[in-house]
Amino acid sequence: MPPRLVLNHHSHHQAHADGRDPQVFADRIRAEVLAATGLHCSVGIGDNTLQAKIATDFGKPRGTHRIGDDSWVAQMGHRSPRALWGIGAKTERRLAEVGVTTVSGLAGADPEVLDAVFGPSTGPWLRSLGRGRGATRVDPTPWVARAHGREETFQEDLDDDAEIAEAVRRLARRAAADIAADGRPATRVVIKVRNRSFATITRSRTLPAPSGEPEVLAEVAVGLLARVERDRPVRLLGVRLEMAAPEGGY
Repeated sequence: MPPRLVLNHHSHHQAHADGRDPQVFADRIRAEVLAATGLHCSVGIGDNTLQAKIATDFGKPRGTHRIGDDSWVAQMGHRSPRALWGIGAKTERRLAEVGVTTVSGLAGADPEVLDAVFGPSTGPWLRSLGRGRGATRVDPTPWVARAHGREETFQEDLDDDAEIAEAVRRLARRAAADIAADGRPATRVVIKVRNRSFATITRSRTLPAPSGEPEVLAEVAVGLLARVERDRPVRLLGVRLEMAAPEGGY
C-alpha cells in the first residue's frame, strides 16, 4: 500500500493563536510530505482560502509563499484578473471589454457595470475576488464522489452504429470498475454524444434497482443510444454512472 500521511491543519490565525509561526508549520508540512511520499510540494499561507490558494501557485514547485490582507494589493493589484483562482480566459476577456484589466481594477470596478455584464450574483463575487476576499475556514468534511464517468474523444469520427455501441459499452465497463472501487452501485446511467460540429446531446435513465454489474450497466448505456438522433459522425462519447448515496448520506 502507498504511504499514508496524516497532518494537523491550522489556519493562519489559529497558528498565531497557538504560538506557532505559519511559515514553520508550512515547512513542516512540506518536509513530512517529502519524507512520506518522496514528492516535493508547495504550501500557500493566507488570511483566507482564496489568498492561500493563489499563494500555493506562487510557491511552486517546492516552496512556501504568503499572501495576506496587508500585502494583497502589492502582490496582486498589478496582475491580470486571470491570476485569480476561478477566473478563466473567457471571463478575463469579458472584463477587458468593460475596461477591467488588473486585479486592482476589478476591486474598484463599478458594481452596476459588473452586474450588467455578469449578473447580480457573479458580479459581486468577481469584485470580492479582486479585493482578495474569501472563506476564512476550511471545511474538513471528506469529499465523497457522487458519480464516476469515462469519456473518449476519437481521432477519427465514428460513423458506424456498431462501432459507436461498442465504444459506449467499453466506456460503461470502465466506469463500472470505478464505482466498484468506491463500493457503491449505480442508480442512474447517463451518456454523452458529441458530433463533428461539437453539438452535444445527453440522455439518461434511472435504474429500476441499483446495480454494479458491468454488463447490465453497459446494456443500459447502449440502449440510450436509441434516444439520440444522430445525423453526423460522432466526435466524443461519454458514460457517467451516478451512484447510490453512502450510508449516512452525503
